[in-house]
Amino acid sequence: MTELIQVGHTGEAAATRWWRDAVIYQVYVRSFADGNGDGVGDLLGVRSRLRYLADLGVDALWLTPFYTSPMADFGYDVADYRDVDPIFGSLADARALIEDAHRHGLRVIVDVVPNHTSDQHVWFQQALAAGPGSPERERYVFRRGRGENGELPPNDWESVFGGPAWTRLPDGEWYLRLFAPEQPDLNWEHPEVHTEFESILRFWLDMGVDGFRIDVAHGMVKAEGLPDVGHPDQVRMIGADVVPFFDQDGVHEIHRAWRRLLDSYPGERIGVAEAWAPNPERLANYVRPDELHQAFNFHFLNAPWDASVFRKVITESLATAGMVGAPTTWVLSNHDVKRHLTRYGGGETGLRRSRAAALLTLSLPGSTYLYQGEELGLPEVLDLPEEFLRDPQRLRNPDDGRDGCRVPIPWADVEPHFGFSLPGIEESWLPMPASWGPLSVQSQLRDPGSILRLYREALCVRRERRAFGDAPLTWLDSPEGTLAYARGDGFACTVNLTGEPVEIPVPGRVLLASAEPAVADGVARLAPDSAVWWERDAV
Repeated sequence: MTELIQVGHTGEAAATRWWRDAVIYQVYVRSFADGNGDGVGDLLGVRSRLRYLADLGVDALWLTPFYTSPMADFGYDVADYRDVDPIFGSLADARALIEDAHRHGLRVIVDVVPNHTSDQHVWFQQALAAGPGSPERERYVFRRGRGENGELPPNDWESVFGGPAWTRLPDGEWYLRLFAPEQPDLNWEHPEVHTEFESILRFWLDMGVDGFRIDVAHGMVKAEGLPDVGHPDQVRMIGADVVPFFDQDGVHEIHRAWRRLLDSYPGERIGVAEAWAPNPERLANYVRPDELHQAFNFHFLNAPWDASVFRKVITESLATAGMVGAPTTWVLSNHDVKRHLTRYGGGETGLRRSRAAALLTLSLPGSTYLYQGEELGLPEVLDLPEEFLRDPQRLRNPDDGRDGCRVPIPWADVEPHFGFSLPGIEESWLPMPASWGPLSVQSQLRDPGSILRLYREALCVRRERRAFGDAPLTWLDSPEGTLAYARGDGFACTVNLTGEPVEIPVPGRVLLASAEPAVADGVARLAPDSAVWWERDAV
């Protein structure tokens, strides 16, 4: 039995829009390439590696925040949205990077952080100086506390980073900050906030960016009256319930306004939601035809290495996104989660599964996001020295820090920083494992069997073949613990998610494999934890 999953779309030219099946590469700027020799990645370093990204075969790069910031949350605490922090370069560097990327055929997506600012932002500094009851404080969420003397937080909300979501000032008022104390939440009921962010978006669109990844796109609007949650594990309950500070219906009017702004510019400028929603149906609301273009599919990212779970998530994702005419996105790792090689078991097992996951992900309908270094098979770094661990998320749980997925990527075989920085620099901002030489770009380009070469070949096939794009996915019969599906008339993918070899009828000619199958007498013997792309026989 076969099951057809049709990817829906709206508009006559939907299937040709670049973002519907784009492969977008996430650049965590601090850890990509250091162009000025201070041990921290920067915009100059990104410019120096654009040829690598073009040769890899991606369509666009997404840059994490490079704006002026005290770096309490490594740039997600923005003090000036219209300038570049000196650690990353200058506005001239940003402009040159955008222009160079376009010359290489790459589009550029930048982060925008609308839920909160830095506590060093001029607005928040004005609010502190003006005092309780002032117009300046209305741009943020200030409240009197509870208790006899206002000594208790205004409600029971907890920060994503742990502890109460409120910080008290010496004047007795509390301000809301769903993340770190240095990241006060904006009040999106205030018209000045709307006007300011429209101006910010225009600033970067006028500079030539091709879109925005919207940080905490589900968080700007809070429930009326700021009611208590009444559950001690409120943040973790996001998978089961809509909490009063996330995924409120009011966020969608903001996104509609931004979509109108994006559509007013030429060249299909896009908005991408980082939105955590309790189910695929609510996530699909962010990508309705008059809202954002894409939303990250965290349900797929969180799927364990299990064929039945993957099939369920893929089917649900395609169906719910298709209902609103949107493409689905697929992502295995990012700067906020442990790298998937480690999540999939680590070591040789994790590497086998990562290779297979690459072919699985890149052959699904929709758009794929790659996190820098996944094409090198980088693992999570689990043994960073304590003095380097500065992620504020560790305040919630020492084992929950994100530093290990943010270690700089290796470019060359030379220690101590493997070409990440200039010669003579002894140490990068996060130390790199001494064992990473064989994982470097230089080493893997010499090895025809490397995971980097696999990614390059897969992206080349994806770009050249008409079976991709908006072609529907048809599930095919396959043994337990495996996945099999067709795309269009001439392509099939089989994935063996078991730890043992599995035999299947040969679907056609091998196009690409994460581990070469043994083929004889019409039977293909799939290696454990492997995926194969097939030139499918006509049916």
